Amino acid sequence: MTDTSNQTPVPVTILTGFLGAGKTTLLNYILTERHGHRIAVIENEFGEVNIDSGLVLTSEEEIYEMTNGCICCTASVRQDLIEVLQKLMARREKFDHILVETTGIADPTPVAAAFFVDAEVARQVSLDGIVTLVDAKHIGQHLDDPDLHGVDNQAVDQIVAADRLIVNKVDLVDEPALAFIEGRMRGLNATAEIIRSSYAKVELEKILGIGAFDLSKTLAADEQFLDVHHHHHEHDPGIETMSFVDPGSFDREKLEAWLRAFLAEHGDDVFRLKGIVAMEGDTRRHVIQGVHRLMEIRSADPWGKQPRSSRIVLIGKKLDRAAVTAGLRGCLVG
Repeated sequence: MTDTSNQTPVPVTILTGFLGAGKTTLLNYILTERHGHRIAVIENEFGEVNIDSGLVLTSEEEIYEMTNGCICCTASVRQDLIEVLQKLMARREKFDHILVETTGIADPTPVAAAFFVDAEVARQVSLDGIVTLVDAKHIGQHLDDPDLHGVDNQAVDQIVAADRLIVNKVDLVDEPALAFIEGRMRGLNATAEIIRSSYAKVELEKILGIGAFDLSKTLAADEQFLDVHHHHHEHDPGIETMSFVDPGSFDREKLEAWLRAFLAEHGDDVFRLKGIVAMEGDTRRHVIQGVHRLMEIRSADPWGKQPRSSRIVLIGKKLDRAAVTAGLRGCLVG
């Protein structure tokens, strides 16, 4: 990739949503309207966005520079994502944000994992958040579809993975139905912010630059982040959110070893792992982020006047709460 050692990493948003949810409408808006943002869009190889030649400023190596200042290119995301990012970074001065679209039948977590695995990518781009669009009128039947039930229900995967949930086509359902839908989604993912929309019209500031994978930012802005029982919602069978909160400090080596061993054994059942913890002998907060078997712990800002405490959230299925709690407590000092 281009040398960007002196530049701030480019934030990346992963956009997902079941077929017909409205991703194409949102992408068309991003690539054609004068919204003032400079966004590079990586569209999936089965994408339906038609690149209007009248709106293309320049075209080179299947990367299209649009007249509104945005960029569009196509990739089979899991295989070619790194290669496409390399091409884009050669044009680093032309955009401020990258949006990666996944297919409508894809689990977004493997795409998110790419930003944990590849060290060179991690130096130059940073995962900003996962945004999932859902069709307000049809999401219920997608969640209940017997052909999608269990581990292969992609609609569930996409909701569970999200940091922002856009409930689109709200004009097609009444308020009681909408409240029920949102309650179901909170049962799958209690920590994601829900945004309502019609025709995929969303303020881009609500889905870009959200810092969802920068937990020091997220927790400072949202005191209820780990209060997973704050919302009233219907729980879908099999998916659960559990939290661990303790005023103590962790032994970093013990915690990291335990988490890696736990994810190595149970990673298929852990959709997201998030946390901000205190480490013994360190004045800084430490941020934990994980997707399935991949996990990282990074130091963040000092605790300052904030009371030190450790908070961890897991979203997954078949979580043994007693075993997880005991394992984490065993990593505390004292």
